[in-house]
Amino acid sequence: MAPPKPIPLEQAQERICALASPFPIEQVKSADAIGRYLAQDILARRTQPMADLSAMDGYAVMSEDLGGPWRVTGESAAGHPYAGTLSKGEAARISTGAIMPDGAGAVLLQENATRDGTALSLNGEGEPTPRHIRRAGFDFATGDVLLNQGTVIGPAQLALAISGGHGTLPMRRRPSLAVLDSGDELGADPANCGPHQIPASNGPAIAALAQPFVSQVHRIGPVRDTMEAMMEGLERASVADVIVTSGGASVGDHDLVRPALEKWGAEIDFWRVAMKPGKPLMVARRGEQVILGLPGNPVSSFVTAYLFLLPLLRTMAGASESLPYATPLPCVDPLPAGGTRTEFLRGHFVAGGVAVIDEQDSSALRALAAADVLIRRDIETPATKANDMVPCYRIQNGGIA
Repeated sequence: MAPPKPIPLEQAQERICALASPFPIEQVKSADAIGRYLAQDILARRTQPMADLSAMDGYAVMSEDLGGPWRVTGESAAGHPYAGTLSKGEAARISTGAIMPDGAGAVLLQENATRDGTALSLNGEGEPTPRHIRRAGFDFATGDVLLNQGTVIGPAQLALAISGGHGTLPMRRRPSLAVLDSGDELGADPANCGPHQIPASNGPAIAALAQPFVSQVHRIGPVRDTMEAMMEGLERASVADVIVTSGGASVGDHDLVRPALEKWGAEIDFWRVAMKPGKPLMVARRGEQVILGLPGNPVSSFVTAYLFLLPLLRTMAGASESLPYATPLPCVDPLPAGGTRTEFLRGHFVAGGVAVIDEQDSSALRALAAADVLIRRDIETPATKANDMVPCYRIQNGGIA
């Protein structure tokens, strides 16, 4: 049977994300939520700040008593409020972040003041002003939406959630992943491969890409190129929510992923995508499990995992935006017109933009390791001149960026 016509990249990405089933919600300690996505909107449980605070070191005075002189009657420090109410002619020493005393409405900066004992006066450099007061609730108030559902928690979002009174956060349970390497040519021990073997590097790379988005990774293989071995490998992988195979998804005599999946009871959703590298991508489903058959060439495996596996896992994790986004960057090299497939060129940062790496073979791992970006060339896109803007996907830090 002739293989099907490749489908467009965007259609393939849409179809794989549509296979993602929402996972149950669990409460996660806020400090453990980095890199995960909110399953619900987060509302403020407190007001920040809870009271008017001084934004500077200096002296708090009444708003109608700005000319001085004043008598210093006490102090308001962070965590230790002034115990009383200011009257006309009085001032309180105040620290940055301290609560404004009752009756106070302006702050005299420390550098604009002259003090002798309890006597306080202006030095001619400036007067007290309410501009140096952080008003109660200026950041957020109880009931405000702090973070929307689908937001990824980074350090800043973590700080906001904790400041809003959240010790735990609602997250979707992370899926488990099984990664199955197949091929008689693969050696499990990279330090002890025969001349007819190559180290099995795709599985570790895929597992590393997926690690931030999954609860655990099951490594299986290398699996031999026999139907019996492939079926055994799929059975071992059946404990996972998502299964990724590497190699064996093409149309050669030893490419057994498709027939093995069909024999195992999986339903092929689509096979072959109009992209380069990565054309022989296969996606299937068996019950609630989603199976991705990635190409065996290491660059093709990496690119398809970046463009398909990670969006699937983000969708399962509850991300509001699952697909990677392209940043327009100037390319110092002229590029030819696009062909009949969406192409992803490996590139690296240079002064003034990005440059295309010379070696673009889909087996060239050294070129992939040197790459900072994938430069996208759409089907039949016009040729570009040197320094024209081109869409780029950032893949430094192992494609996590």
